[in-house]
Amino acid sequence: MNKSDLKPACVFEQFAKINEIPRPSKREEKMIEYLKQFGESHGLETVVDETGNVIIRKGATPGFEKRETVILQSHMDMVCEKLVDIDFDFDKDAIQTYVDGEWLTAKGTTLGADDGIGCAIELAILDSNDIEHGPIECVFTRDEETGLTGAEGMKSGFMTGNMLINLDSEDEGQIFVSCAGGRNTTATFHYQPENVPAGLFFLKASLKGLVGGHSGDDINKKRANAIKILARFLYKVQEAYGLRLACFNGGKLHNAIPRDGVIVFGVPTDKKEDVRALWNVFTAEVEEEYHVTEKSMQFNMESAEEDKVLPLEVSTRLIQALQAVDNGVFAMCQDEALAWMVETSNNVASVETMADKVLIVASQRSNVMSALDNQAATIKAVFQLAGAEVVQGDGYPAWKMNPDSKLTALVVETYKKLFGKEPKVLGIHAGLECGLFSEKYPNMDMVSFGPTLRGVHSPDERLHIPTVQMVWDHLLEILKNIPAKA
Repeated sequence: MNKSDLKPACVFEQFAKINEIPRPSKREEKMIEYLKQFGESHGLETVVDETGNVIIRKGATPGFEKRETVILQSHMDMVCEKLVDIDFDFDKDAIQTYVDGEWLTAKGTTLGADDGIGCAIELAILDSNDIEHGPIECVFTRDEETGLTGAEGMKSGFMTGNMLINLDSEDEGQIFVSCAGGRNTTATFHYQPENVPAGLFFLKASLKGLVGGHSGDDINKKRANAIKILARFLYKVQEAYGLRLACFNGGKLHNAIPRDGVIVFGVPTDKKEDVRALWNVFTAEVEEEYHVTEKSMQFNMESAEEDKVLPLEVSTRLIQALQAVDNGVFAMCQDEALAWMVETSNNVASVETMADKVLIVASQRSNVMSALDNQAATIKAVFQLAGAEVVQGDGYPAWKMNPDSKLTALVVETYKKLFGKEPKVLGIHAGLECGLFSEKYPNMDMVSFGPTLRGVHSPDERLHIPTVQMVWDHLLEILKNIPAKA
């Protein structure tokens, strides 16, 4: 399959244009301007709110004027991850895509289909003149990936419809009607660096090549966390031989499972070979532990030189905390119908060593708000016991399922009509902007669906091309059958 063969052409043409525009989270100004110009050039009412969200309104096609207004919504920002040996500037460079069988992917970076493909679908509908639909509001929110601040900053009344279709899901044939709430925990270990004591030999150990992925949707897939693995090794060395930590760096984003990390530490010179031997045994054990899910992990150890280290007490407590802190699935859903779904989890997302502090970020999720509070408190307590300064954000709410949703019924009915099979109506263990919308628009009827994506939030991100056509056909059928206003 060539790029010229991608269907529907109108959607992939818009996606190609979007991927020429830099749009990292919190730095979406160029995308905002593009959307503004797009709407105005098409003669459509276009509004940018004070947060930077964009809404473009399109009137009904003839004969559909009395239908309910439908809101189509996606987020304009993208996760910016790349392979370590790729020279790429997400603030300047265009995403380079290529076709690999039935998949569209990018050369060494995230693809931006999360949620650029949702934006492209919206723009294709706005650009069309042959689609039957009632009044439409196309909404493009900013900064979904690093805090949902676009949706959080949106004021009530910005959207006027009562039905919303969120185009930010990753499995075609799955209709999402609820999502998890989430919260971030930041633990800071303050310190004054010390000169290296005599008699130490320094080693640099690294891990890369992990699958990584979305810290909500992929948290139950037995994928390795680079930070937790390196912390395990440091804890072993600390217990067996003692060590002095110089730096620990790993992970980048609060909503991504860390794919790589590096540690630099000193051990007694007469123990360096013992530590190397321990590393060889440890890495072999970890490779076996993750032999199904992590086939490309790469371990490395080499000599290093350092002139500063963390105080012994600080690094000891830091390593103990990283060994102890919960990571991965904490609880599965109790309801029998949702027993397959993760209820509560934590992801140790990043650790960064600076001149006078070490910063650790972890993200908690749960579809039950009381369980989210408990998990966040558990993570906070671990770091407090270790002497860190701990700050937690307000987070974002869960989106509860509406059992009487007319929109859900229509989405399911039209899917069965088109494809001759039942879609799956599900909840998701990830944050969707629908949770925030439900607070400000309590009567909003909402669903979320989209084409199939894999490797999201990593350079392995790829889009299953045939499912884009399916989602497009489904969406057009839904728009054609939206009911009249009551």
